[in-house]
Amino acid sequence: MRRKHRSRLLILLFLMTFILTGCTTYIKDDNNKRVVNEVTGQSVPANILCKPENQNLVNLYNKYDKNLEYKIADLPDCDDLKLYNSDSYSGLWAQLFVIPLAWYIVKVGELVQNYGFAIMIVGLLIRLILTPLTVKTAKQSQNMKNAQPELNKLEKKYKDKTDSDAMMKKSQEMMLIYKKYKVSPLGSCLVAFIQIPLFLAFLEAINRVPVIFEESLWTLQLGTTPLVGIKEGNYLYLILIALIILTTYLSFKFNMNSMGSPAQEQQMKFMTNFMLIFISIASFSLPTAIALYWVTTNAFAVVQNFYIKKRSVT
Repeated sequence: MRRKHRSRLLILLFLMTFILTGCTTYIKDDNNKRVVNEVTGQSVPANILCKPENQNLVNLYNKYDKNLEYKIADLPDCDDLKLYNSDSYSGLWAQLFVIPLAWYIVKVGELVQNYGFAIMIVGLLIRLILTPLTVKTAKQSQNMKNAQPELNKLEKKYKDKTDSDAMMKKSQEMMLIYKKYKVSPLGSCLVAFIQIPLFLAFLEAINRVPVIFEESLWTLQLGTTPLVGIKEGNYLYLILIALIILTTYLSFKFNMNSMGSPAQEQQMKFMTNFMLIFISIASFSLPTAIALYWVTTNAFAVVQNFYIKKRSVT
């Protein structure tokens, strides 16, 4: 059990590290340091998908154009961003996730006249599309909870038996219990697995589409990190960070309540505390736009899970 716990933690650390690094590259000066937008405090991304609209940002790109693989003038306007781009950024990841998602955010942003609202709307639409998987995941969690008493008896039965024959019999009996309660070992992780590439795609789209990270929502600049915003004296970013932590905690709490055995609940509690600490720290350095996506989709997931659980009980 401890080995599984360690492996899950290592996987989680790897994924979260990948989330923070992503695929975005940044402009560097002659000293190999990232170029920072003095207005927003944002590291300026190099592999953008379309032209910036802010003239100061255009001048910044032109200043360091020798460090880029393209000229700003050769990029399309963000209004003309295509759903499929065969000329550049043609990697499978960008073509399947980043560019389509960026295109949808841009189009919704044009419709609602704000890209901050567009990010939240697109995030909610995706969560709605994932509703069947969310329901399936909730059912799998409940099935696992129902199966837990028999799984606990099985663990006690084979507690002191470590030979290969005993382990094989244990595995067979475990599969019979899973079959009895219609448990799929990976069924309760479906939404989580899908959410990871979606989060990465949102982060990439935000970093690589200038009209998104140039935009503001209320007094929150979408490309700015909360840490920079707080340093500039805008303490509304503190409320945003508090919402990130609160919605993350509540979303994990629903999953934690679905676990059956004390050992699993202890593991989930540890993972929840670890994630809360990690996300609390990471929330200061991620763009405000991704924070809006995170808060909105987590809040929706909390309400959705509450409704699903209430409906399953009644």
